[in-house]
Amino acid sequence: MTSRDRVRAALQHREADRIPVDFGACATTGIHVGVVYQLRQAYGLDTPGTPVKVTEPYQMLGEIAPDLMDCLGIDVVGLSGPRNLFGFANEGWKEWRLNDGTPVLVPRLFNIATEPNGDVLQYPEGDKTAPPSGRMPAGGFYFDSLIRQPPIDDDHLDPNNNLEEFTPITDADLNHFAGEADRLYKTTDKAILANFGGTAFGDIALVPAPFLKNPKGIRDIEEWYVSTVSRQDYVHAVFSKQCETGIANLARIHDKVGNKIEAVFTTGADFGTQNGPFLSTPLYRSLFMPYHKAVNDWIHAHTTWKAFIHSCGSIQALIPDFIEAGFDILNPVQCSAMGMEPQALKSSFGAQLVFWGGGVDTQKTLPFGTPEAVAREVESRIRIFGRNGGFVYNAIHNIQAKTPTANLMAMFDTLRKTGIG
Repeated sequence: MTSRDRVRAALQHREADRIPVDFGACATTGIHVGVVYQLRQAYGLDTPGTPVKVTEPYQMLGEIAPDLMDCLGIDVVGLSGPRNLFGFANEGWKEWRLNDGTPVLVPRLFNIATEPNGDVLQYPEGDKTAPPSGRMPAGGFYFDSLIRQPPIDDDHLDPNNNLEEFTPITDADLNHFAGEADRLYKTTDKAILANFGGTAFGDIALVPAPFLKNPKGIRDIEEWYVSTVSRQDYVHAVFSKQCETGIANLARIHDKVGNKIEAVFTTGADFGTQNGPFLSTPLYRSLFMPYHKAVNDWIHAHTTWKAFIHSCGSIQALIPDFIEAGFDILNPVQCSAMGMEPQALKSSFGAQLVFWGGGVDTQKTLPFGTPEAVAREVESRIRIFGRNGGFVYNAIHNIQAKTPTANLMAMFDTLRKTGIG
């Protein structure tokens, strides 16, 4: 089977010749650039000191180039917009080094400033005349958003201020998606996972807007969460207009891209903590579900795409509502969270949802376990989630910096040996 056939089988809940694999197709299935460097060295793809591209500088994810895809057995490629989470394009590459000395390539507008304590500041659109929007702590491996919250005057709050980034898609971006979709479809046999943006209602990674120079509205993370209870009319006004614009953009994108893609990353708004959902089921149903359902209903009525939801944490109680809202794919399947036991998830929801993730725990097993423990967990997840299809192998969220190479090799070796559904 081709990679595209393999993923389509999984999406149709059929077993393929082997379990399809995704690493790097979106911002929640990637691998830290330092780990990508390790893998390229381990497989003999580069000479020591050869830098790896940083494709997503917020989380410092590395490029999974075609030669590494072949080594890892990857079946999915990503289609995303022309700008990263800091609002500048991945082009004009220049050399930089991680805090451990790993050589990498960063985009031309990756313009940083180093503070006296060693923290590294990042700027929206690479513009150092604007306030910084990201901080990498001294010795760290990722950027954190800097909260740039203007004073809130509840009497004069304007939902349009939280809609600054949700605008009609430009012709330039349409042409980008059309060209990239055509290139990926014709030059690879991989399934395409797209992230067109604009349909992630309340995604907390996006609320601070690290890509905007001077964000307005409610941009503080704590304040936003409080607003889902105390300012629901405001949040509904934001979501309603965002939904209208998002669906109109999807219609224009589909006219250009057609059905070359298999799935679309619809939302990455997290709804779970380690121990349970952070909001009640009634609140999800009243505040989020109407907009999720509107987007997914449009997708299913007008395209062959599958709708992909990313939500970390213990969300078992919300999964029936995700299904009712029209989601086809669940990621990252955080089996380490309370109530997210793999066999129970597969038995309860495996006929309705594709599990895109859950392949190994990236909090404990992969970074801190032995290679033998990694192999056992990967074998178990393949056996459980792979039965009757409906499984695309990925770790539970991105593979983190400093993950031992021996554990990574154990995971990929096990996939090659036992990845049959």
